[in-house]
Amino acid sequence: MRAVVSQAAPVFTERTPRVAAARQLTRRSGREKAGRFLVEGAQAVREALAWASAGRGAVHELFATESAAARLPATAPRVSIVTDRAAAGLSETVTPQGIVAVCDLVDVPLDVALAGSPRLVAVLAGVADPGNAGTVIRVADAAGADAVVFAGPTVDPHNGKCVRASTGSLFHLPLARATDVDAALAACRAAGLTLVGADGHAADDLAAAAGALAGPTAWVFGSEAHGLSVELAAKLDRSVRVPIYGAAESLNLATAAAVCLYATTWRQRQSSDDSPESEYSPDAAIT
Repeated sequence: MRAVVSQAAPVFTERTPRVAAARQLTRRSGREKAGRFLVEGAQAVREALAWASAGRGAVHELFATESAAARLPATAPRVSIVTDRAAAGLSETVTPQGIVAVCDLVDVPLDVALAGSPRLVAVLAGVADPGNAGTVIRVADAAGADAVVFAGPTVDPHNGKCVRASTGSLFHLPLARATDVDAALAACRAAGLTLVGADGHAADDLAAAAGALAGPTAWVFGSEAHGLSVELAAKLDRSVRVPIYGAAESLNLATAAAVCLYATTWRQRQSSDDSPESEYSPDAAIT
C-alpha cells in the first residue's frame, strides 16, 4: 500500500510557507531556533517514522514529490506533495531524493545518553567534517555502542550531510552534545568508562591495548586535520594507535573509528564469553 497523500491542498511549491519554513532548517541557526531538522531519503525517513512511533520524538512534516511518495510505507502519516523544485530546495544533494521529513532534534542531555552502565561510547572532539561524523554514528550503531557524544566545537549532528552519512543510525542510539570537552570527559569517567584516545603517534597499538579494552570504554576521536591535541591526550587514560602494515600514510577518521570500535566490541564480547559466569560447569548443572 502507498502512503496517504493529501488531496485537500494543491501541490506545494518552493514559495508555499510550510516549504519555505522547512527550507530554513538547511542552516544550523534555523535548526537551533526551531528545534527541528530535515531528514532526506526513503530509508532515513522510514527510520525517523519508527523513531517517532517509539515515542522518542516527532515527525512534524512529510514532503514528497508525486513519484517519490510511492516509496513511502503505508504507515507514513499524511504526505504533502511538492514540486520537484520545492524538493530540490529542501535538499542539500546534487540529486534530490524527493522525500523529506521535518523532525525534532534527536540529541539528548549528556547524563541521559550515558545513563545506566554504558560499555562502549564514541566521543567526537572537534570533528568538523559532517560526512565523517555521520559515518562514525553509523559505525557506532553497527558496533553496538551505547552512545555518541559530540564534544567541543564539532559539526552539528543534524547537518544534512551528517544525517545522510548516518543512513538512519542517528535514530538508533543516544546522541549528546557538550560544548565543553572537559565536561564530556568527566561525564564519561563518572559513568565508569575508561577514556581511550585514537592517536596515530601513540606508543601502544590495538594489540598491545587489547586487555584494557575489555572493560567499559569511551573512545575519543580528534579532528581530521590534527587528531588529538597534546593537551587533550594528556587528559585521557591512555592513547592507542591503529597499526598500519602497508604503505598508507594514515587512515581517515571514520575508518580508524570503525577499527577501534569494532576491536573493542570484539574484545568485550570475548571477555564476556570467557568469564566464569558464562562457562559451562557440570557441578553447577547438577545442583
